[in-house]
Amino acid sequence: MADAFCSDCKRNTEVVFDHSAGDTVCSECGLVLESHSIDETSEWRTFANESGDNDPVRVGGPTNPLLADGGLSTVIAKPNGASGEFLSSSLGRWQNRGSNPDRGLILAFKTIATMSDRLGLVATIKDRANEIYKKVEDQKSSRGRNQDALLAACLYIACRQEDKPRTVKEICSVANGATKKEIGRAKEYIVKQLGLETGQSVEMGAIHAGDFMAEPYINCSCSYLYHNTAVG
Repeated sequence: MADAFCSDCKRNTEVVFDHSAGDTVCSECGLVLESHSIDETSEWRTFANESGDNDPVRVGGPTNPLLADGGLSTVIAKPNGASGEFLSSSLGRWQNRGSNPDRGLILAFKTIATMSDRLGLVATIKDRANEIYKKVEDQKSSRGRNQDALLAACLYIACRQEDKPRTVKEICSVANGATKKEIGRAKEYIVKQLGLETGQSVEMGAIHAGDFMAEPYINCSCSYLYHNTAVG
């Protein structure tokens, strides 16, 4: 209950909000003070059929411009405890027949995201690696190559281009078994393929020794040098 000025009662009265109609009604004379008002507060009602599912999320994941459908494809949920029956049903067969053509890209992007998280890389590097892989994949010439090495090489190149270089050894530590030699070969292959596509050499970014030094160590070294210079 809240108070509002009623033009019929000529004073502030208690009002009642009718959620179904969106009307604000005077509790004393019944005059509709405001109609079809919009409730701007959060709506956390759960519409899930399953009684144990209380997830109040109202939206899906973000769009991805690198995917054909923007990453907004529809997946039909399986009935509870009927996975086998669902796959054999006409509905399950229809969904399998219309499977997402970007399934390979989605799995590759998930692998890149996992490697990025393990290395503590920022989202811009992950997104750049996704773009590089999408360009290589569009050329349809990477079939038969070591997928893990390709994804690791994309991440290595993305780090270089974003001025946050990582050593091949660091990339190799999260590359799902790909060796440094395989990653190196994949990197040369990607640079060559993207160079052929754009008609120019791929800019990798310059590497400096300080890029591989931890920031606290650099600050400590600078402080030490400054102190010695001041004393001298």
